[in-house]
Amino acid sequence: MRKKNVVVLMGGYSSEYEISVLSGQVVVESLPSDKYNIYPVYIEKNHWYYLAPDQTKYTINPGDFSFSEGSTTVVPDVIYNTIHGTPGEDGLFTAYLELIGIPHTSCQHYPAALTMNKRDCLTVLKNYGIPCARSYYINQGDSINIEEIIKITGLPCFVKPSKSGSSFGVSKVKELDDFDAAFDKAFQEDNEILVEAEISGVEVSVGAMRKEGKVFVFPPTEIVSENEFFDYEAKYLGKSQEITPARISAEDTQRVQELTRRIYQVLNLSGVTRTDFIIQDGTPYFIEVNTTPGLSRESIIPKQAQAVGMTLTELFDTLIEETLREANPS
Repeated sequence: MRKKNVVVLMGGYSSEYEISVLSGQVVVESLPSDKYNIYPVYIEKNHWYYLAPDQTKYTINPGDFSFSEGSTTVVPDVIYNTIHGTPGEDGLFTAYLELIGIPHTSCQHYPAALTMNKRDCLTVLKNYGIPCARSYYINQGDSINIEEIIKITGLPCFVKPSKSGSSFGVSKVKELDDFDAAFDKAFQEDNEILVEAEISGVEVSVGAMRKEGKVFVFPPTEIVSENEFFDYEAKYLGKSQEITPARISAEDTQRVQELTRRIYQVLNLSGVTRTDFIIQDGTPYFIEVNTTPGLSRESIIPKQAQAVGMTLTELFDTLIEETLREANPS
């Protein structure tokens, strides 16, 4: 049987480019080379290319996402998407892949776009009874009424870009004088922002994926940040403890896993996702869902897989098998 051609997609156009490359490299190293032909492909604004082992760059043909490697033309059978942020996590690239008929491991374009936009995602989930923090929305250019914001969110609160990841552009606001700098920082990442009330409690993150056609939920990871919140430094520069399984009660574990499964189903997600909550007085409050979560050695999903006895090879192979099964149901 011919080995499947697997393209591992990485890079992207956002501040998360380097993080995406780290995730992509882990997938490339972990996939079974005896089962798949594995091709790392970088997506940059001015160039889409396959990077060969000898560091030669082979340009991608956007018509069918093929590329020529010497005398051989490679057409992918499936794409493993590790792009964080735009265009891989916000639905742009996945819509293109769906148009040209290439299956991919991440969400379909609409759920991807919905979950990438924190404001829209919160609006949908609140209507399904998912507990969320009180929030206030602002577009760039709006007149800003601080008194109205405080009335809804109180202090301290968080100012966040609506569409960004890895905590880029996020600020914790404790005093009224902090708002201007927080708005400036958030608007550098996006023209839509939200202000959220602070939820105090235990922060946890829960992975989920489809396995044998059913939603499989990983054990939650407890996040203990050395900083004010789980920001970029805490996520990627060692300024946090990530404890798997989380040090929470069996009841809280069950609640947060059930909510994760429900969110996965309500939003029609696919591939591996990571959903973040803060548990306050026994209630898990939804923070956000990541549809192409980090997969570096230090990331949460690989640690959760390890906690259930799943190797990275098994994790990534399962995701590809599920993607191919859904694309070609028997």
